[in-house]
Amino acid sequence: MLNQTQLKNLQGAGYKVIGKHKHTAVKLCLWCKKSVKSGEKQFCYKEKFYGIKSHRCLQMTPSQPFCNLACRYCWRDVSIRRPEWENGFDEPEEIIDLSIKAQKELLSGLGGVPHSDKHLKEALEPRNAAISLDGEPTLYPKISELIKEFHKRGMTTFLVTNGTLPEKIENLEVLPTQLYVSLSSNSKEMFEKVQNPLTPKLWEKLNETLELLSQIKTRRVIRLTMIKNMNMLNPDKYAKLIERALPDFVEVKAAMSIGFSRLQGRLKYEDMPLHKEIKEFSEKLSDSLGYKIADEKEDSRVVLLKKH
Repeated sequence: MLNQTQLKNLQGAGYKVIGKHKHTAVKLCLWCKKSVKSGEKQFCYKEKFYGIKSHRCLQMTPSQPFCNLACRYCWRDVSIRRPEWENGFDEPEEIIDLSIKAQKELLSGLGGVPHSDKHLKEALEPRNAAISLDGEPTLYPKISELIKEFHKRGMTTFLVTNGTLPEKIENLEVLPTQLYVSLSSNSKEMFEKVQNPLTPKLWEKLNETLELLSQIKTRRVIRLTMIKNMNMLNPDKYAKLIERALPDFVEVKAAMSIGFSRLQGRLKYEDMPLHKEIKEFSEKLSDSLGYKIADEKEDSRVVLLKKH
C-alpha cells in the first residue's frame, strides 16, 4: 500500500500504521493527550457537545491511503491519495485489536510527563472510536462490520465521511452512533476548487447523500469546514443544501493551517477564520436555516447549530 519512505514519514508524524496490509492507522488526538495531562480540565469540543470523553477516544482510520478527494484544508498528506481501494484488506477484528494495542503504546509516552494517573488508566480502555483520522473510511470494504465489531465491544462510534459514496452509506447494515457528513462547498464550482475531486461526478454523489441523510436512523451531523474568502461565502446556499438533509446538528468549524495543509502550501495562516468570524457566519446560517445556535468552543473555533 505505502512505500517505506511514506511509512517512515507517517511514523515521524505520530501515526502508528498497523495490520498486514498497512491501510489502518492510529494517532493520539491532541485533545486526548491534553485531557490525560490535565485530568480532563482540557477536552475537545466533541466532549462538550456530545458527551464523549476525550481521553477515552480512539482516533483511527481503516483507509489511511484511500480517499477520492484532496481537500485544500486537509491536514493530512494528500500526495499519497488513492481514489479507489487497491489490493487486499485486514479483517475488522484484527483492525480493532491492533488499534487498541497501538493506542496503548502511544499513551505509554504520557507516563513520563505530568498527568492524571486516573485518566491515563481510563484512556487505556477507549470507549469511543472516531473513525475519521485520514482517508475516506467508507472505502474500506467492511466498514459496516467494523462498526458492528466496535459496538460488540461496548464502544460508541463516530463515523466521518465526505459523503461521495451514498451507496456505501445506504447499505450500512449497522449504523454508527453518530454519522458526520462533511459539506465544505455550496456549489459544484466551489467543490472543484476547494475539495479537488479525484474521480468524476462526486458533487452529484454528495448531493445524493444529502437527500439520503434525512432517512438515516442515527444521530446525524453535517460539518462545514470554513476557509476565509474561499468557501466561507453565501450561508443561504449552504442552508438550502442542509435543508435537504435535515441533520440533528450542524457544526461550523474553522479550517486550520496545520500539518500537511501548511507544509504542502494548500492553506496559509491568513486563510484561517477567527472564532468571531465563525460565530458571525453561524448566526447568518442560523437565520437562513432555522436551526438555533446551541453551543460553541472558542479554542477549537467551532459553533454548534441544533435543529429545533
